[in-house]
Amino acid sequence: MAADEREFQEFFASQYGPLCRLGYLLTGNRAEAEDLAQDALVRTYGRWVRLRRPADPARYARRVLVNRYRSLLRRAVVEARHRALTSSREGYVPEFGEDTMAVWAAARKLPQRQQVVLALRYHEDLPEAEVARLLRLPLGTVKSLARRGLASLRAELDPSAGWPLPSQAVRHAKETRP
Repeated sequence: MAADEREFQEFFASQYGPLCRLGYLLTGNRAEAEDLAQDALVRTYGRWVRLRRPADPARYARRVLVNRYRSLLRRAVVEARHRALTSSREGYVPEFGEDTMAVWAAARKLPQRQQVVLALRYHEDLPEAEVARLLRLPLGTVKSLARRGLASLRAELDPSAGWPLPSQAVRHAKETRP
């Protein structure tokens, strides 16, 4: 075993506990604290090997842990904002006919990108090229998402049971809009 690895093992043994405690003070959760400590030590090891030991490895590991925690907090804020936006969207119920409501309910089960492509393509009557430009996606991706979304809607709605095809129901909904 190389001297660097032995040295890092000693460092790991001496710093894992203090890093876990710091992580716990920041998160209040033991599992998250351990994850932060492990992540900090992995990143410290990467630097240890590359730079032949940082000047003050304990300080570096603490800084990594705190920076990682701050990154996770930023991500949590973004996710909370997204949840708040989507939860208000889920409460919206348009005033359409029964057929259109069936299409609406089926469309809500689709992946988000398919929902967006179908709404822009069929509800807003935008050409595929415009949908691709708006979403910053390749034209082929827009076509694939629309095709898959329509196929899923058709399977969900079962046209043999008398439900309209999605494009018919969406067009009907546009015609009956106030």
